[in-house]
Amino acid sequence: MLLARSVHPLPGNAERGKRLADLVDRFGGRRIAVVGDLIADEFIYGQIARVSREAPVLILRYDSTQILPGGAGNSANNVAALGARARIVGLIGADQSGRRLRKSFQAGVEGRHLVSVRGYATPTKTRILAGGIHSAKQQVVRIDRERAVPADAVVQARIAKAAEQAAAECDGVIISDYGYGLVTPALVARVQAAVASSSRRRPVPVLVDSRYDLLRYRGLTACTPNEAEVEQILGVKVNDNLDALERAGRAILKRTAMQAVLVTRGSRGMALFERGRRTVHIPIYGSDQIADVTGAGDTVMATMMLALASGGSFYEAALLANYAGGIVVMKRGTATASCEELRHAVESDHAAPPEPWSQEGPDQGRRA
Repeated sequence: MLLARSVHPLPGNAERGKRLADLVDRFGGRRIAVVGDLIADEFIYGQIARVSREAPVLILRYDSTQILPGGAGNSANNVAALGARARIVGLIGADQSGRRLRKSFQAGVEGRHLVSVRGYATPTKTRILAGGIHSAKQQVVRIDRERAVPADAVVQARIAKAAEQAAAECDGVIISDYGYGLVTPALVARVQAAVASSSRRRPVPVLVDSRYDLLRYRGLTACTPNEAEVEQILGVKVNDNLDALERAGRAILKRTAMQAVLVTRGSRGMALFERGRRTVHIPIYGSDQIADVTGAGDTVMATMMLALASGGSFYEAALLANYAGGIVVMKRGTATASCEELRHAVESDHAAPPEPWSQEGPDQGRRA
């Protein structure tokens, strides 16, 4: 048996780690337009008191209520949390949920492009969480109060104008379609035209995240569907079948005519599909003991956008998005990742501490 040796990074790992860290450092100078459906994520916290005599249900002693931006608002908050500035474009009600939602944005989110309409009820998702004094709160029930965007030509025109103005002045555009009717191919076409007329030296990326109807959008930079959405779109089952995943990813890439498709797969990581390149499978970062997946897709989208807008490749953007996604799923509620957390993830993942190794074992290299 030989003496233990140090395990060194694989060739190019140190350089890649520095490159990724440099990209994160550039996030601070970026301005991103976020166009899409705004949702108020309401969290009501309570302590379990007893079981009701009226029905076999728990009685909760109320603690507190928290409102956080969901949907496009969460994407904007993630952009701001990563050090950049976000310009949010969407429809918001003049109701209590809308007023509280406005106040919940981070300091780096500009709300001057929001369109407020009287009589419109801001979509609100209320999650009731309960637990003991010394235990983590668990979600008991979710109540959705949703309403489609008014089919009003004046409202639609105001949204389109605001989207064009925001897109023309930014380094990238995120389209967040949660199926409320605000985001349409016509609106996206106007955003694309505004981006195309921009005088910026670097092409302005336009990314789309569509919950229910991804195939309506063609010719954008990239999209980030999760595996369940891909299965629903194509009517297939992927699970652990990599051949099925390959066919599905290539089909989405072809039918959307995008430059790249990043499929998020939960505990299985991510798969990146690009034209003319081999598929890259990225393992999950961190633990697979996930605390909460609420809003993780918005975090992935925001991080990928900032990486591309900072000059990163699709592969580099996917790696950073994977780190950010791994960070937020370990937090409860609608969470964000910070630049410091992302930089630490990059540095720790590319460090190679000394480990026992012998010539009898596998080829020397950094462990996954």
